[in-house]
Amino acid sequence: MSKKILRVYRTKEEAKTSYDRISRFYDYFEGPFERDVRGRALEQLNVKEGETVLEVGFGTGHCLEDMARRVGKTGKAYGIDISSGMLEITRERLEKAGLTERVELYRGDAMSMPYENEMFDAVFMSFALELFDTPEIPVVLKEIKRVLKPNGRLGVVSMSKEDGESILLKLYEWLHKNFPKYADCRPIYVEQSIKDAGYSIRSKEKTKLFGLLGEIVVAKP
Repeated sequence: MSKKILRVYRTKEEAKTSYDRISRFYDYFEGPFERDVRGRALEQLNVKEGETVLEVGFGTGHCLEDMARRVGKTGKAYGIDISSGMLEITRERLEKAGLTERVELYRGDAMSMPYENEMFDAVFMSFALELFDTPEIPVVLKEIKRVLKPNGRLGVVSMSKEDGESILLKLYEWLHKNFPKYADCRPIYVEQSIKDAGYSIRSKEKTKLFGLLGEIVVAKP
């Protein structure tokens, strides 16, 4: 990718420890800011009854619960996340909703997923792609392409660097470089990263995320 984005300055183990620690509180300080745009992204992904779908980085499980409802009794939803704390929160959410039979959870790294080739009709990522280090982004997108059906679709919502001259963006990047444990994600070129990985773009939308720019992209392999 010709456009430069920042590196991720914390290790995977540090990320896992951090998300395990905040999993019980995550919805209180992140959820309100992310909920609306996550919902719009899921609408654009248009998960249908009977489909087999995957969420990468499911966090506290709100979107995975939504996807499980959409696929119905004839479909199946899968989720992969690096944090065991997030997995426990999501499992509790699915049990309360009576959806555990429709969902299979896995704790692991999306750079190497335990799923068969061409297994999924749709894959969704919500505020997860920007958590991967810069050299890892194309690896993750290639792995997603492997597990997607040829006519499948990828939906991504992420912080965006398209508004590169924004003072707020530059401030956030400064925080990311100087306090990586607290601002561990950073804005990326979402559409361009997906195109560089060999996907074709079906739809794209820009949105605002607590003053920063975000992108919703739906693509096909």
